[in-house]
Amino acid sequence: MNIEIFDTGENMGQHAAMQGAIYIREALKRNESISIIVATGASQFSMLNSLVIEKDIDWSKVEVFHLDEYVGISADHKASFRRYLKERFEQKVGCVKAFHYIEGDAEDLNKEVERISSLIREKEIAVAFIGIGENGHIAFNDPPADLTTDDPYLVVDLDTPCRAQQVGEGWFSSIEEVPSQAISMSIRQILKSKVIICSVPDERKADAVHMALNSPVIPRYPCASLREHKNCYLFTDRMSAGKILRK
Repeated sequence: MNIEIFDTGENMGQHAAMQGAIYIREALKRNESISIIVATGASQFSMLNSLVIEKDIDWSKVEVFHLDEYVGISADHKASFRRYLKERFEQKVGCVKAFHYIEGDAEDLNKEVERISSLIREKEIAVAFIGIGENGHIAFNDPPADLTTDDPYLVVDLDTPCRAQQVGEGWFSSIEEVPSQAISMSIRQILKSKVIICSVPDERKADAVHMALNSPVIPRYPCASLREHKNCYLFTDRMSAGKILRK
């Protein structure tokens, strides 16, 4: 794992976007079209702000998947990841080749999981932009996470720390409002990506950064799985890197 530490979250986001854009451009030189993964949450604000203004990317040749969506949340809910990505990414870059949104409010969750899984199953993912949760999750794979499933997407239960984080970031007014389940991309599917750009700012993520770099690769520590990837970049600021800088 390549780790880079920046003075501020804004600088971190700028460099994460720059690094990811390099790989997107390289992939587009080799292929008529490519697929990428983009994440949501407060940790991605700065990175996405920079990514959407990167030059010389033909987004009309880029197919996009996202990591997760709450079960039962409509696309216009303020916490919806579909809404987040339409406003912060898709509308900013203009026309993409395709954007495969997860319909978390589908009537039949099993059919929705199979639908989105079938779309990504045969795709080569050039770049995955992700974050890490306060509890160490990647996507919504809360501990103890399934590290072995080959299913691209699955329905997962959200633990209390994860749901509390969503309240702390202002997406919901109370923990009771946070859905207890989500449709999430699996860890093994994320790790199939050619390049992973992981952006993790803020002091509240210090434990998670330490976990990613030092904890054993077991279900209790989902983000530690990133160390198994040959081309993963971990971008942090000094606050989120606080526990490793003190070592």
